[in-house]
Amino acid sequence: MIRSNKVATAVLLGTTIASVGLPGRAADPAEADEIVLGAAVSITGKYSIDGKNTRDGYDLAVRRINELGGVKLGGNPHKLKIVYYDDESTSARAAQLVERLINQDKVAFVLGPYSSGITKAIAPVTEKYGIPMIEGNGADRALFTHGYKYLFAVLNTSDFYLRPAVTLLAETAQKVGQHANSLKVGVVVENDDFSQDVRDGVVEEATRWGLQVVVDDKLPPELNDMSSTLTKVKALRPDILVVSGHAPGAVLAVRQVSEQRVDVRALALTQCDAAQIIEKFGKAAEYALCASQWDRSLSYSDRWFGTAEDYARMFERDFKYPVTYGCAESTAAVLAFVDAIERAGTLDRRKVRDAIADTDLMTFYGPIKFDATGKNVAKSMVLYQVQNGRYMVVAPAKWANSKLIYPAPAWDQRH
Repeated sequence: MIRSNKVATAVLLGTTIASVGLPGRAADPAEADEIVLGAAVSITGKYSIDGKNTRDGYDLAVRRINELGGVKLGGNPHKLKIVYYDDESTSARAAQLVERLINQDKVAFVLGPYSSGITKAIAPVTEKYGIPMIEGNGADRALFTHGYKYLFAVLNTSDFYLRPAVTLLAETAQKVGQHANSLKVGVVVENDDFSQDVRDGVVEEATRWGLQVVVDDKLPPELNDMSSTLTKVKALRPDILVVSGHAPGAVLAVRQVSEQRVDVRALALTQCDAAQIIEKFGKAAEYALCASQWDRSLSYSDRWFGTAEDYARMFERDFKYPVTYGCAESTAAVLAFVDAIERAGTLDRRKVRDAIADTDLMTFYGPIKFDATGKNVAKSMVLYQVQNGRYMVVAPAKWANSKLIYPAPAWDQRH
């Protein structure tokens, strides 16, 4: 059950919340027969699509863990539950709600929200109370430069999202005898922490290969028009146009590139699956390159879900929509908590925090191992290309199930 932040009554999945300890001290497993996590997620507001993916990923993890007997703690099984509040896609509200989760709802640990900006607002709160937070949807690398000891992320940081697109373009050019330094890059991003970091990673990778950045624009958060940028693209003709603005940014890019018939040799986006660009735009989405944290075809597996494909089928059976990597990484965050709690053998927050820091875990989502800053350094990003209405993996090469189609055909050659 998602609790409105306007409702003070403490209700969780139809049951009264059990006390699991006071702020500042760990709950004794003997005091409760359930372990309660807290999460502020975006059920309304600009991040509502991604917020739903986050929530559904958490809920599937809880259901599956409880089906398998719960969390084994001190030799006894404990059911897992989550208290939710709607942060309304607002950082200040999210920080308030996490204070409430800790001080009023007495949650044991915190799961992350959606977006880097909201995660950035929450991290000082969980750090203040010494509450471990594992998150899968705040990728800004700046989150991991503050020396936080209680923040951990199962995903790759956002500067890595579209680096593979630049690398693949440069390598493809070299294979046909073209110098990489003859290639041009256009970048347009939403003016937020995540997208700015995507941009920085692309520019760093372009610089490494000697590519020229000829368009470098920021869009306001409303993300309702990119016509002026596309006018530059038509004039300067970059070989790849990179767009990052969460799900709304992907929708805007595909729609306006199609409507204005802008011929770009490669269009690279973030959050394609959450934006449902194939379902919404059909052939207009063809040849788009899409960053992903995960793919169902990868050869990962674990004791909870089996293979990545097994997880995808279970998710789609339960929620009736195509699984996204946002769903998968949210589920993986819960699994990382379960693994650490079981290894710690206690709900003592410091001991659980130390167990999280020592994580070396394989999941259906991929390997999880944290460095000293809390980043997962064990997995790689995936790059899709939309081909014949399907997301096909084109990088990394060892997981690819298709070859890159480049350059994309001009609009007058597509139909």
